[in-house]
Amino acid sequence: MSALGGDPSAKTPSLTNGPGAAAILAAGIGSLALAVLAIAADKSPAAKSILVFYKPTGALSGVTTVAIVIWLAAWGGLEIRWRTQTVALGLVSWLALGMLVLSILLTFPPVADLF
Repeated sequence: MSALGGDPSAKTPSLTNGPGAAAILAAGIGSLALAVLAIAADKSPAAKSILVFYKPTGALSGVTTVAIVIWLAAWGGLEIRWRTQTVALGLVSWLALGMLVLSILLTFPPVADLF
């Protein structure tokens, strides 16, 4: 018996990186969604009117709300899928970083004005 009272010969559960990878990739997806929605609201009158959830803030209220919903949905879906798995964290991190860089570029006014 160990000092904590457990059986030292008992198999310890293995740790997986799936939940952490899900959070990382969901952050990239959410940031890219924010950039795409911001451009859509800026360039399309139809999208702008659809994304007005609170009139004093205009389309920004819908852009941020929808981006947060997409982020949470991506996180939840990936968490469920990867809960017990070990995934290629390097690839996931590079994908998330790529989405983050792309989202920053898309929100940079000279790039956003190209659309």
